[in-house]
Amino acid sequence: MEYKDYYKILGVDKSADQKEIKKAYRKLAKKYHPDLNSGDKSAQEKFKDVNEAYEVLGDEQKRKKYDMFGSSGNFANGQNFDPSQFGFDNFGNGRSYTYTTNTGDFSDFFNMFFGGEDFGISDLFGKGGRRQNFYNEPKQKIESEISISLREAYKGTKKRVSFRIGNDTKTISVNIPKGILPGKKIKINGNKIGTNVDLYLKVNVLEDAKFKLDGLDIITRVKILPWEAVFGIEVLVETLSGKIKIKIPSGIESGKKIRIPRSGYKDMKGNTGDLYIEIAIVNPPHLTEEQKELYEKLSDISNYNPRE
Repeated sequence: MEYKDYYKILGVDKSADQKEIKKAYRKLAKKYHPDLNSGDKSAQEKFKDVNEAYEVLGDEQKRKKYDMFGSSGNFANGQNFDPSQFGFDNFGNGRSYTYTTNTGDFSDFFNMFFGGEDFGISDLFGKGGRRQNFYNEPKQKIESEISISLREAYKGTKKRVSFRIGNDTKTISVNIPKGILPGKKIKINGNKIGTNVDLYLKVNVLEDAKFKLDGLDIITRVKILPWEAVFGIEVLVETLSGKIKIKIPSGIESGKKIRIPRSGYKDMKGNTGDLYIEIAIVNPPHLTEEQKELYEKLSDISNYNPRE
């Protein structure tokens, strides 16, 4: 039996939506309509093919069934195949497969799937007889990786991902849920993207210049000046969810951390870590003469030795 590539007949991509399919159908149906091609048998055959293609691709259920068969067999348009090799063992053996519209009979290929009330979805999915074909075989799986920023992981994002199945490259849009943790995998069901292969996508979270993820805790660093450390200060601190104001106590030392409870990373289950603000005391890169004099005076009057 000859395999019909309905996408090729309509001239649309396999990812085309219903609007694109309908537009392509109308254009070709008008082009090959019998009223405009009187006596042209070639045009009449193309008109029948166009109508048959739209009958399948214009119906979500028929299209899904057709896509599952095509992706599993990796067929090309016009390729011959033996239906019995795919569980259609009774095709052509006395059963009725007739499907007729006002455009004429559809092909045997169409009738194999959709002809006659006695051939239904239960047959195709192996609920009786020998039709335990490729639909019941274990699915193949492809493993791949994707890298996102910590900010994207925190808020969730959408990414375009390309992967190869045999000689074909497929590109899909993947929703990455907020709160996903490094190393977690996202499963993309092949049936939902028109293939019989499931994709397992490992998510890598890239290091951030300002934030470090430690389990569910987030660590960030704030720089303050020596006199700010002595007297204490209120500062605005950037977090993954926005800026917050915190009070740094007087006398704090460099390397100390201030803990903000339940302001860290929130995972997909709702568990939330803490935010830790690490203090770094830094000296000004340039000092005025007056500032130098004050430092010299402080050095003269101070009797504290941190090395003792």
